[in-house]
Amino acid sequence: MINFELDERLKEDCHILLEEQSFYLLLMDNVLIPWFILVPKTDKTELFQLTVEQQRNYLEQTNCIAAFISSDLKADKINIGAIGNIVKQLHIHIIGRFINDPYWPGVVWGRDQKQAYSKKEFENLKQQFISFWAQT
Repeated sequence: MINFELDERLKEDCHILLEEQSFYLLLMDNVLIPWFILVPKTDKTELFQLTVEQQRNYLEQTNCIAAFISSDLKADKINIGAIGNIVKQLHIHIIGRFINDPYWPGVVWGRDQKQAYSKKEFENLKQQFISFWAQT
């Protein structure tokens, strides 16, 4: 495994939900929408640069996160993307959208309207997710 360091911007903007040998799972610090970020521990910057096995593993993890957002958080729509224009480090956004969220139907990036998670809100969501993750 490479010597991996999580990008500073991701550290500043997110909470760490889970750290595994091959990835971090982050939660964007904005309680207004469930915004998860899967960060593969790799020096590659693009999905296509990963081996097929790595791609398959990250797709399975992405699908699991999306299933959690759908089943437990009851999102109306799930947006998934690997957009790295500002943060070059490979990362995959998995975002739950609701027709009544403050950004609907537009994009979630670059919005001023944000609300940080309280410690209790973050811990509750983390425990809910960890329980779901353990069952998969």
